[in-house]
Amino acid sequence: MVVLATTARTLTCPRFHSRTSTTPIVAAAAASLLLSASSSSSSRARAPASGCSLWRRSVSKISHHPTAMAAAQASEAAAEKDLPLGMDASMMDEYASQSKLLQEFVKIPTIGKAWIFNSKTENTSRAMVSVGQADLLANKRKYFLLSSHISKNASRKSVDFQWSPFPIEMSGVSAVIPSPSGKKLLVVRNSEDDSPTKLEVWGPCQLENEIHVAQSVHGSLYVDEWFEGISWNQEETLVAYVAEEPPQLKPEFNDAGYKKAGSSEKDCKSWKGKGDWEETWGETYSKKRIPALFVVNILSGEVRAVKGIPRTLSVGQVIWAPSSSYSLVFVAWSSDNGFQKTPRKLGIKYCYNRPCALYAVPDPFMEEADEPSINVSKGATAPTIKLTSNLSSGFFPRFSPDGKYLVFISAKSAVDSGAHNATNSMHKIYWPVDGKLEGLSVADVVPIVMCPQDDGFPGLYCSGILRNPWLPDGQTMILSSVWGSKEVILSVNVVSCEVARVSPQDSDYSWNVLALDKDSILAVSSSLITVPQMYYGCEVCQTGKSNQWDWQDISTPFPNLSDKISVLLADHKFSILKIPISNASDKLTDGAKLPFEAIFVSWKDSATRPTIVVLHGGPHSVYPSSYSKSLAFLYSQGYNLLVVNYRGSLGFGEEALQSLPGNIGSQDVSDVLTALNFVIKKGLIDASRVAVAGGSHGGFLTTHLIGQAPDTFVAAVARNPVCNLSLMVGTTDIPDWCFVEIYGKEGKNYFSEYPSVDDLCQFHQKSPISHISKVSTPTLFLLGAQDLRVPISNGLQYARALKERGVETKIIVFPEDMHSLDKPQCDFESFLNIGVWFKKHMSK
Repeated sequence: MVVLATTARTLTCPRFHSRTSTTPIVAAAAASLLLSASSSSSSRARAPASGCSLWRRSVSKISHHPTAMAAAQASEAAAEKDLPLGMDASMMDEYASQSKLLQEFVKIPTIGKAWIFNSKTENTSRAMVSVGQADLLANKRKYFLLSSHISKNASRKSVDFQWSPFPIEMSGVSAVIPSPSGKKLLVVRNSEDDSPTKLEVWGPCQLENEIHVAQSVHGSLYVDEWFEGISWNQEETLVAYVAEEPPQLKPEFNDAGYKKAGSSEKDCKSWKGKGDWEETWGETYSKKRIPALFVVNILSGEVRAVKGIPRTLSVGQVIWAPSSSYSLVFVAWSSDNGFQKTPRKLGIKYCYNRPCALYAVPDPFMEEADEPSINVSKGATAPTIKLTSNLSSGFFPRFSPDGKYLVFISAKSAVDSGAHNATNSMHKIYWPVDGKLEGLSVADVVPIVMCPQDDGFPGLYCSGILRNPWLPDGQTMILSSVWGSKEVILSVNVVSCEVARVSPQDSDYSWNVLALDKDSILAVSSSLITVPQMYYGCEVCQTGKSNQWDWQDISTPFPNLSDKISVLLADHKFSILKIPISNASDKLTDGAKLPFEAIFVSWKDSATRPTIVVLHGGPHSVYPSSYSKSLAFLYSQGYNLLVVNYRGSLGFGEEALQSLPGNIGSQDVSDVLTALNFVIKKGLIDASRVAVAGGSHGGFLTTHLIGQAPDTFVAAVARNPVCNLSLMVGTTDIPDWCFVEIYGKEGKNYFSEYPSVDDLCQFHQKSPISHISKVSTPTLFLLGAQDLRVPISNGLQYARALKERGVETKIIVFPEDMHSLDKPQCDFESFLNIGVWFKKHMSK
């Protein structure tokens, strides 16, 4: 569960108690009386001070008269009739001003993917960068393409990007995939209804072919990070891709009952039945059909399904293989990944612990090509070959330029432990020259790092790899990873198995690779107080020393920030704090005893400012130091931020990560309180004004903290929070998460679709709802009605229980949104309400 989680802690203070000692019910009654009094006749408003006591008594008598009460209620209703539902009249101006500021942050464009194409001239090349921008009115993101001509001088000491004057909007485009040479461009336009999917093949100056693929052939192409696989062959004549399988046949009925014979779709006297229900891959995939593999001939427009792949395998991440009859390599996840390998698809979004493997299969057009045939009987289908039989996980496959190695990432640690994300490893397969794929051996390239030494390399944490990640030596890959609280760029030599940090060693900024320009790197860098900026890196040879990289910032056509935003960002600083753990037990592994980190974003006068503690979800995720418009909006309201990457986060080695399963609700809570006490003892913040906010597992921590440390926080926000595991286990798309995080690695063995009474008791005891009797913190809940990861019932039950106890509670439900709450309008309204909620409860 990898949604933003925000958690803040406030230490006990008399003012906090005095402010919250009056219950919301009493406060509401007082407010009602004041409103009634203020709406009374003008003669009462002019009552002299000397007659105050008598006036109060007469008001009291009048207010209890039925006619007077009715008049007062009518006046109160008239005063509130123009307010939106749930709007606080005292905060109307705050909504208006914060909304205006948030829109300025929303307008800032984001940098997406990039591609660089070589030219015939040695020191020139071309770049294409995708840029995104939220369209609030349309409630979607717009995407643009920016083109640039790159010029480098002979010494590579300077580089010039000459950008096209205007971007091109990719309206209705789901994906753009340049061919290997950069001479062709595939544009995918997925349909949103039953109309055909469109595949456009563009040349330098014209549309070369437009292919319409009917729903009877396949549905929309998968273009997300899990199953997405769109790959050109080297000859640029075929494209392999992953798309939804065609609709399965459904039973048909008419007024006489079930129809055995088929009929035309135009038959208006019949209807389609539903048929058997099939499991899906959960969150974000509930309305999508099984991912299947297809190949299109871009010249003829013919589309063929790849045969021989069992329907129990969901395919993704396809690439073309060199010199082999089995010319397609892909990743596949089996549907038999439920308890004791039952045919149950557990949620896969953000879940690297789902077993998967690499497979090879022939190209369906191969029989017509001048390539060696596969020895199968006439009319038979060539079998699918599993390439990684002895490894529980394999994904992101990439062939080395010379075709000698098939390199891939593995999340075997996540699969074996049950944690939904963990430290990755990298492996390679020596690809046979003769194309015979039997008995292939897998060799390690980068092993799992259990405990990093002296702040050294903590292991691989990859969420993606470039389509072409290779430097000109054909042995070195460039990729992005996590290193503590930072994102970094690494080089990995797959022959020598050496790993080196390419991004600046002394930078607390986060860095990500966008594209490679031969032996140079196009990257993006940012921090929590600095918007993304593109950089161009060149390797600098040093005699007797390891090579270093020189990074030059690139001028971009992006509009300058407004003066207001520039000033707000400039008024802040950030630092990454090392937090020693408290009460280190001898039972802990060495890695679990190492300090964890927190990112502190502060004003110059931070000690006089209120603070929000921010926690990520997962829990096996990380909040990096990269720019976030949502957090920038929050700290621009006058807050410090304390972003805590507690033990269990990515980027700190496997032992630290695996210390959390079995200890959620205690170890992670303790780490948050330890981080907060750390900045309080250093005098960095005002301990009397601390709030907490978070989503998913961060919401789990948020609601735990306001229960376990009830006098600490003045306000809280929970986005799709885990509040009651005993309720969640029967409704979530990842019930195994509940078992593993409660019991640890042994939870894999306990996992069942029918938890025992003892299990349910354990789930309840480890849940925030078990501490609800101690909660007094005003809490805002933001819930997605379509959430399959942490269903809405979890947040609603907890919020209703708070209301029952008289705790000030506000609930906002987004009917069409899922777990991440990331649709533009939903995201905007969420953080606007968070900003106003904190302003209401943390202003002196």
